[in-house]
Amino acid sequence: MKIATIGTGWIVDKFLSAVKNTSGAACVAMYSRKVDTAQPLAKKYGIPAIYTDLEQMLSEGDIDFIYIASPNSLHYEHAYMSLLHGKHVICEKPFTSTIKEAESLISLAKEKQLMVFEAVTTLHLPNYHLLRENMEQLGAIKWVQCNYSQYSSRYDLLKNGETPNVFNPKFSGGALADINIYNMHFVIHLFGKPPRLSYTANKHENGIDTSGVLVMRYPGFIAECVGSKDSHGMNFLLLQGEKGYMLAEEGPNAFNRVKMKIGENETVLNAQSNPNLLAYELAVFKEIYDTSDFEQCYELLDHSYSVMQVFEKARKDAGILFDADLKKSGRRAALGDKH
Repeated sequence: MKIATIGTGWIVDKFLSAVKNTSGAACVAMYSRKVDTAQPLAKKYGIPAIYTDLEQMLSEGDIDFIYIASPNSLHYEHAYMSLLHGKHVICEKPFTSTIKEAESLISLAKEKQLMVFEAVTTLHLPNYHLLRENMEQLGAIKWVQCNYSQYSSRYDLLKNGETPNVFNPKFSGGALADINIYNMHFVIHLFGKPPRLSYTANKHENGIDTSGVLVMRYPGFIAECVGSKDSHGMNFLLLQGEKGYMLAEEGPNAFNRVKMKIGENETVLNAQSNPNLLAYELAVFKEIYDTSDFEQCYELLDHSYSVMQVFEKARKDAGILFDADLKKSGRRAALGDKH
């Protein structure tokens, strides 16, 4: 499984660490607009090639997968280009900016019989699977609470008059896209799309959400998802049922431990030993790739599409619009008329 990366941020560092420790996987190239920004990671992980021309890297035959960790608004363009060049794709969350972009990528992937994965750790963590296997002990679910709050250093820049990518509608930023998306993946993977939802947000003057609460209403229970980049908070997941509850520490992207209490009996579930959680998702992606299990790949894609439907509906409910909403999806819009 020969991988090339797009992006040089901290998440790429963690991903490369996971690749290094995954048997049968290797990173063979990196793309960056400037060689200097990629050199530290290339040196750290022994990556032989750095490209500043994305077309050139995508044209190389010795690459199976492109791992995309560019700004949110570029996920669609970079994934579409990768698929056009016959490469499988691992794309960081959020999958795309809009429903139309997601539909376009899924259609192209299936047309070319290529794999596309959204890199969301939650679904592939051992402790998440333990929660799913044991949640029936709770009886009828009545309430779900999720909180993922992480004060962003870039929020200080925003308060000082700058507009960093993570708080910029042009780059499809905001709390819902950046961290509340994990909560959405968790709830939707367990219960499906909600019949009703509402999203209430604290918004900057540029229209982007710095924090917010998504309320998803299901028959018989309510799921509440809080995501904040403008304040500190306690990260957790809580499922409350008629017979007991389950509490996952550190929220949906970590799942450090799961405490289950049924009546007077309390149990701690924990099957995670690797501190680099990206290793778990990479192992799943590699297994699917090695076995050519397109059915499982496309099941995961269907889930990502459901999340994108909820994501777009939620942010529009709060009046949050991206520049991508004004663009037509498709090859020509993403890549330009010359393609």
